[in-house]
Amino acid sequence: MPEIIGTAHWVEHEGIRLYVWEKYSGNPSGKNVIVLAHGSATAGQESFDLQVPGKPSYSLMDFLAGEGFDVFALDIRGFGRSTHPETRLTTKEAGDDLNVVVDYVRKLRGVESVNLLAWSWGTQYGGLFVMFHADKVTKYVSYAQMHLESPDLARRRTKLDTFRAPYVNIPEAGWRPRFFSMTPPAVNDPEVVDAYARAAAEVELKTATGPQLDMVTIMPMVNPRLIPVPTMVIHGEHDDVADLDGLLPFFRQLPNPYKKYVVIANAGHMMHLQKGHQVFQHEVAAFFTDPEAVDR
Repeated sequence: MPEIIGTAHWVEHEGIRLYVWEKYSGNPSGKNVIVLAHGSATAGQESFDLQVPGKPSYSLMDFLAGEGFDVFALDIRGFGRSTHPETRLTTKEAGDDLNVVVDYVRKLRGVESVNLLAWSWGTQYGGLFVMFHADKVTKYVSYAQMHLESPDLARRRTKLDTFRAPYVNIPEAGWRPRFFSMTPPAVNDPEVVDAYARAAAEVELKTATGPQLDMVTIMPMVNPRLIPVPTMVIHGEHDDVADLDGLLPFFRQLPNPYKKYVVIANAGHMMHLQKGHQVFQHEVAAFFTDPEAVDR
């Protein structure tokens, strides 16, 4: 198998510098392109390209690159290596950042549209992006999407005052609990949890609170009837923001006849870093490679 190559890019607009991490095997020319949109906690590279010593299967980017895709993960402003504005980040601004990065990738690789995978809060700004720029999206995977009655969002509403400042500081130990909410311990690998917590603490020196504020005050943000592209909704059986009761109504309203709803066993909200991660990976790759989805 050709070596998997990682390349850093910088995209600038309106005084904001956005970091974009790319991975591909061999030559990127002619490959199908995937853009990954991270959630409300960690930036793109730490979310989707986590390197765990002796356990290479946990990098979603490496898996997809090995399957022949050209994969990009961005850091929204306020996250990771991108510019951290002094003002509070909004979900709309995140959607604008995604749009700028997708345009950069389309020009860089000479493609009309990209595949998009969005995780957690990423399904909100990613969903907004698809609503307004569907012509730039071939297929869309909505991973661990929250809804108005999500159990975790109900808990966050009691902490509304903590989201008033633009940023908070999270110590390394504070990154571990997300793996365990409503998820049995056996679903998690302690070495993976530790590797994620270390990577997050090193990069996220301050964490944007704007996503949390939007999720507990202006949901729902995405109108499924305005998402016309082939879509897969996918989440883990133990996810504390995504569940059948909350998301089936959303799924039913998606207008494209090519749509899938998938629940993965042995997985929670951090599914791509939990026991069911390889099943999740194969579902994503199969959906993005299915030619029938493009023809609809």
